[in-house]
Amino acid sequence: MNYKELVNEVTRLLDEFQEDKQCIDSFAEDTAKDLKNFSSSDQKFIIDTLYGCIMHKKLLDVVVNIFYNHHGKKLFRVDRNLFIVVCYLAMFCLDDLGLEHFSRIIKSLDISKMHKFLSFFFNISNLTTHIQSEWSHIYDAVVVDNNWITPLLRWCNEIEMLLEQLAKKMGRGNLPKKSPRKNTKPREFDLTQPKARPLPAPEVIPQQDKPKPKPVPTTTHRSPKEPEILDDMKQRNRQKALQILNEANSQQFRCANPQKSEKTQNVLSQILQSHDAELQFDKLYTSGSPATQKTNSLPVRLNTTAILREGALYNRQLEEELQRLERLSQGASEPSAFLQWQKEMKEKDLQEELAELERRRLEGRISHEEAVLARERVLEHNHHKAQQTKEETAELMRKYAEKRLKEEKEMRELVQQVADGHKNSKAAKDKLQEIKQRIVKEVSEHSRELLSQALEEAQAELSRKMELIRQIRAFESVPLVRQKFVDDTESAGHDLLCEMSLAELRERLARLRESEQCELEDRRQHIFQEKQLKEQLLLEQLDNIALRRSLAEQATLRSQEEKRMRNELREAVSRDERVLTLQKTLEQKQQERQKRKTEKNSIKKNEQVLPLTVKTTLNKKQVLEEQHWQELERNLEQQIYGTFQKIVYKE
Repeated sequence: MNYKELVNEVTRLLDEFQEDKQCIDSFAEDTAKDLKNFSSSDQKFIIDTLYGCIMHKKLLDVVVNIFYNHHGKKLFRVDRNLFIVVCYLAMFCLDDLGLEHFSRIIKSLDISKMHKFLSFFFNISNLTTHIQSEWSHIYDAVVVDNNWITPLLRWCNEIEMLLEQLAKKMGRGNLPKKSPRKNTKPREFDLTQPKARPLPAPEVIPQQDKPKPKPVPTTTHRSPKEPEILDDMKQRNRQKALQILNEANSQQFRCANPQKSEKTQNVLSQILQSHDAELQFDKLYTSGSPATQKTNSLPVRLNTTAILREGALYNRQLEEELQRLERLSQGASEPSAFLQWQKEMKEKDLQEELAELERRRLEGRISHEEAVLARERVLEHNHHKAQQTKEETAELMRKYAEKRLKEEKEMRELVQQVADGHKNSKAAKDKLQEIKQRIVKEVSEHSRELLSQALEEAQAELSRKMELIRQIRAFESVPLVRQKFVDDTESAGHDLLCEMSLAELRERLARLRESEQCELEDRRQHIFQEKQLKEQLLLEQLDNIALRRSLAEQATLRSQEEKRMRNELREAVSRDERVLTLQKTLEQKQQERQKRKTEKNSIKKNEQVLPLTVKTTLNKKQVLEEQHWQELERNLEQQIYGTFQKIVYKE
């Protein structure tokens, strides 16, 4: 078993695994197919290690990330999965492998890398501080302490011996190796080989006469009969289907095609005759002049829903008209006089409404012009305010530069104090090391007590399970009577109110089927009667719809006359005095805005003609202030970087 090849194979598979795109189980099955060159034990070791590294990726990443943060400058990122495999073997497989096999695996790999990683991972201070705190964010603190921290602390003393062996090997690796001596090997004499004997000439094989080819069969260039047979069958089937279709259309079901009444048959015959009379096949078609009023004289075929909906609408309109006539008949005035008065009042209200709309439109235009003027005033005020703020910011920048000079002096004093404080950190580190050693001793004693308690609990659980198994086997040894006698007339004997025998249940089911069949027949009869009533209703509604449509055409003519009168009223509204006054005010506002715009453009031109001396002096002052500010920031960064390097070098 070559441990180095096995570990390298696991790291290669971890590099190929993509967590976002692949499933763990399918990836493990695919890898098992590719590992046929290895033995069964090696395949099991590779698959188990790969599966464990992927399942416990969060715990292993914590250790490797902290390790790279401490020693990342001297290591490559390519070896990350190698450290993950070693960390998994140390955490989960060290008790099963044993120290001997684990040390063989470690020695087969790069000694310097393994020495760095194991010395970091099995350091008591690292385990109890950084690693334990990060693991506690993933799992509970009690689980982390019992499952991983305590077993790893128990192996620390034995791993130190392994680290000493690795350190010795690293020391020997620096010595120059002696080159092995080369022994002389005898070689045979270079003698000339005899030539091979030539082969005898082959015997001449007599040639036989070629047989005459068979003639081409007549079926080769003749089309088969199957397509013709299929075409004949298609034609016969098509004629048969057409015949069946004609029979079905001529002999329809009575429930689906009820006979029409005499009235409807007469109406349909009249429609067909009128339609045939309008047909003129020999006459030349001309579009003619377009009609001023288009009327839709084509008959529209309505379905049941449309007929009922339109009939309900006409009935509702008829009821409303009847109610209106009743109210008029109860009043004292004549209906014609009331209608004339109503028409005059509608015209008057419409005229007032149009005048009000025109006034509102003009008032909106006026308010828009006033808003534009107010916005220009606000912009002028903001421009004046911005000039004042620029002067105030220049004064504040000067004061800020003075303040930064004072802060720079204070920072230098603070850095000096910090450097003095780092001199006394060595004594504090020694004291912290003693405290950590004391904590490790207490943790080891507590872990021993926990192990003894867990062993006692495991023994008690094992004895309880053995007793339970004995009882189950005793129950299984008792023979069971499996023969049953069933009587259809007897009940089960569960003492329930709804309990009945099998024969009674069958009788009740038969009666239920008979009752359901009777209900189904009644329902069919009721549906057939409803269909007949519905058809009669549809025919009546069609007659009403035809009458109402003729009345609607007359109403459209009246509405067009009303539209013409409304246009005349709009022309009269445009000559109203209030509307004319609002138009005059709108023109005045527009002239005022145009005047302010011209004044503003003239002010901008005057500002551009001002001398440039004032601007140049201000620009020079700003450049000097920016240079001074950049120099102060550069000095401060250099001082902070120097103090940081001193602190790192002392640590």
